[in-house]
Amino acid sequence: MKRLFYFMLLFAGITAVHSCNDLLDENGDPLLDTNTNTGLNGPRALYREITDSDTLATYYYNGTQVSRVVKKKASVEDISWSGDKISRIDFRGFLDLDLDNDNVIDKDSILFTRQFTYGANGRLEMITESRSYYKKTIVPPATTPGPQTLYKRTASIYRLRYSATTAKLDSINMESGDVVSGTPMTFTRYSKTKFEYNGDNVSKVTRFNGPKTGSGLGAPVTKLGYDYANYDAQINPYTLLPFAYKVSRILSIDTADGTDWNSWMMSPNSPKRKSVTDLTVPVPNPIVQTTDLSYDPQTYVTKGYGINYIYKPL
Repeated sequence: MKRLFYFMLLFAGITAVHSCNDLLDENGDPLLDTNTNTGLNGPRALYREITDSDTLATYYYNGTQVSRVVKKKASVEDISWSGDKISRIDFRGFLDLDLDNDNVIDKDSILFTRQFTYGANGRLEMITESRSYYKKTIVPPATTPGPQTLYKRTASIYRLRYSATTAKLDSINMESGDVVSGTPMTFTRYSKTKFEYNGDNVSKVTRFNGPKTGSGLGAPVTKLGYDYANYDAQINPYTLLPFAYKVSRILSIDTADGTDWNSWMMSPNSPKRKSVTDLTVPVPNPIVQTTDLSYDPQTYVTKGYGINYIYKPL
């Protein structure tokens, strides 16, 4: 529960509303003005997610394809395409981890590369990941941490499964382990993520994490449940992002807390209520977030959960 509440405190810190006016994108093109709420006509792209205190994400495009995402503290995702499909994502930055225990979220502490594999029907079936962790350490006689150095590498495989009846994403199974030079790769951790739906919208996500020995899976160490309700009938801003990128985003943090909280972004609509529950405690007590949603004339969400969504012409 400690990690769960830490995660929720981080989330609560970005729930105020940002005021923005007369915004332009990097090319000088006009963006959606959330004060006048005039909206955009014609094709559009998601350009920014902002709060009153920070820019959470800025999306850059090569034509119609998102090619780079810059996040808080200059974390960067570079996105490569093969035709009309994402083939690779390279991340460098931080993922809300305090690696050197100085109570400051570290910058440039994580590097990972993800490769995307598609089946004969064109659906995303597997993601392979290579990840490096860096942290500052104190080496006597020094009394302060030195520069960041590599201290761990991991390898992970995510396998996606789809419903035979609805073709919707049904589950993501992960196996992961530490990379040790000179020894065969051994997967020692697993996670199982299950998706449930109400119509086309994600209604519930459960994620179990635990140890793995050979082909045997140990009892889950963490069990988290995410519920989404009171969906609107308007357009979710994340419908403008490719499916493979959204999958990668909800898998980005490899702790039990994860970012499954944001799994609603896989839905065509937006929930006005969401909750997370630690399923390992004797009496589960959900933590609930609710919001009012604002829209532009084309029914795209412009504000919800303290985040303003800024669009640009495409």
